[in-house]
Amino acid sequence: MSTTMNPSQRRAQAGTTEPAWVRYSLIGLALTFMFFFLVLPLAAVFTEALRKGLDAYWVALQEPDAWSAIYLTFITALIAVPLNLVFGIAAAWAIAKYEFTGKAFLTTLVDLPFSVSPVVAGLIYVLMFGAQGWFGPWLQAHDIKIVFAVPGIVLATVFVTFPFIARELIPLMQAQGNDEEQAAIVLGATGWQTFWYVTLPNIKWGLIYGVILCNARAMGEFGAVSVVSGHIRGQTNTMPLHVEILYNEYQSVAAFAVASLLALLALVTLVIKSVAEWRHEREMKAIRDLPPENISTVVPDLSLKAAS
Repeated sequence: MSTTMNPSQRRAQAGTTEPAWVRYSLIGLALTFMFFFLVLPLAAVFTEALRKGLDAYWVALQEPDAWSAIYLTFITALIAVPLNLVFGIAAAWAIAKYEFTGKAFLTTLVDLPFSVSPVVAGLIYVLMFGAQGWFGPWLQAHDIKIVFAVPGIVLATVFVTFPFIARELIPLMQAQGNDEEQAAIVLGATGWQTFWYVTLPNIKWGLIYGVILCNARAMGEFGAVSVVSGHIRGQTNTMPLHVEILYNEYQSVAAFAVASLLALLALVTLVIKSVAEWRHEREMKAIRDLPPENISTVVPDLSLKAAS
């Protein structure tokens, strides 16, 4: 027999007691804000980039300086993201799995790049490795270039993007606890087997999400990279810096062409993130729908692997 719920019961089931017009007003306000401050500027970038046609667009992207900026941007991300992957997993593991003196201080250090301006981060490396910095004379004596070179750009990018992976993994690991790891060790698994077959499957979606965010920030970083790069055209300019130079030289079509490439990379990143979230939700739903007696735990599987 079907039952009909009155409006108050439907609002209680939905978890809200506001009238419908309040909900629709808030949704409309949020969508309007996102349209004017996110969608419209993004569309304007592509419109301006293609204002003089595809030929001018491709010519702007085929400039040697543009190719150099694109290449340097990808090289920086290719180096910074794996470094942050290792550092992020190590920091998250230490904070979530162990109790030690200085744990709160380590957590604060992980959050430090969020609270420090990227410009200040760049100045830190100039102070350390610049010509008049702490290690500047020694670096000059050994002909080692860090500031105004690729190593300085990578260091600044690593500093700015460090928290993303660690901050995604810390709450996830804390919520999961370490019972499964302890059970695997009792069954005879080594530390590497425990990490590979127990810990990594449990954190893989959070890890993927953190890597995606870290990569997006690494490719789009401007402040810290601007300080340490020296703006040497064709050598130390990443894509954001190249866009600024072109725009300051009133080459608007070329500037928006490179900017549209950055925006396209951001959109691809969002698509990958959405796919990762969708697959994670589908996997969690499939596990919840399984009856308890059919849920296979990783510990028996790991015991077989350890025995083999």
